[in-house]
Amino acid sequence: MAEQSLVSGGEEPEERVIEAALRPKSLHDFVGQHRVRKQLALVLEASKMRGRSADHVLMSGPPGLGKTTLAMIIAAEMNAPLRISSGPAIQHAGDLAAILSSLSEGEVLFLDEIHRMSRPAEEMLYMAMEDFRVDIVVGKGAGATAIPLELPPFTLVGATTRAGLLPGPLRDRFGFTGHLEFYSVAELELVLRRSAGLLDLKVNSAGFTEIAGRSRGTPRIANRLLRRVRDWALVHGIDQIDARSASAALDMYEVDERGLDRLDRCVLEALITKFNGGPVGLSTLAIAVGEEPETVETVAEPFLVREGLLGRTPRGRIAMASAWTHLGYAVPAGVFGQETLALFGEDENHAEIIDTVG
Repeated sequence: MAEQSLVSGGEEPEERVIEAALRPKSLHDFVGQHRVRKQLALVLEASKMRGRSADHVLMSGPPGLGKTTLAMIIAAEMNAPLRISSGPAIQHAGDLAAILSSLSEGEVLFLDEIHRMSRPAEEMLYMAMEDFRVDIVVGKGAGATAIPLELPPFTLVGATTRAGLLPGPLRDRFGFTGHLEFYSVAELELVLRRSAGLLDLKVNSAGFTEIAGRSRGTPRIANRLLRRVRDWALVHGIDQIDARSASAALDMYEVDERGLDRLDRCVLEALITKFNGGPVGLSTLAIAVGEEPETVETVAEPFLVREGLLGRTPRGRIAMASAWTHLGYAVPAGVFGQETLALFGEDENHAEIIDTVG
């Protein structure tokens, strides 16, 4: 399935174990995200100087950039135990109450995909974060009684890939909010060098550059591609991985020089060959590539839009001029990205489409 491909966010159990071994254990070892790392280091240092738990922390950004790793680092830096849960797992206020009531003083609670928590649990979390207290309701109807339960000071670390879905009252209760950005190729090379050292791999500079350039700006994907290149080199008896070896390995796994995988190319091919570049609706496009609309929208589209290969307009999806070029097709006159499409009419519509694509 596309969701479990080399460049997607899904992971198999064995992959998670290896991924955990490659995670940095301190802010000093954490590569990239210089602004967030510097600000977070200051927050943690000030908390340790005051002898108190750190403020609640919210991490937002695309998958695979290090939100879970930073939560683990926060617990390690504060010398505190870490409790891990997720928003989808907390569907009732009682679920959250059970977790909160078992926390020890100073413990770090990490909630992944916090925007997917149920509303009742969310409202209970407001009071827990602010007053370190929750009200447990016993009984029903007129005989119901609220029993206040005091909580020890703790640090909540929330992670979300869709910060806009968090309600304002919850977002405002976090003392520090950090947004993680995609990595540059140079930063990914540093990530790969560290991982190669831990995996005892011999890779030259050109090999690191080749892998980093196909990693979509995401460390998790970079590490995954590195392991697949390692497998290819092992089977082919290659001791040191260079650019040619890395390229041959990743070509075999259908990850091209810009990081596009099979699904990405299928989407662009369908747009160009079946719909003449679009615009075409999401459902129709999904049927054309044999996938669910949610898969196309959440797995393929974000990267294609960011790379300027696909545009999302009020009338549907379109293939940008760079998509035609990347797949080896001649760019017809009037394709968006080459010159203004007459299809979009007035200037105000053109401006709206530019905003949507951006």
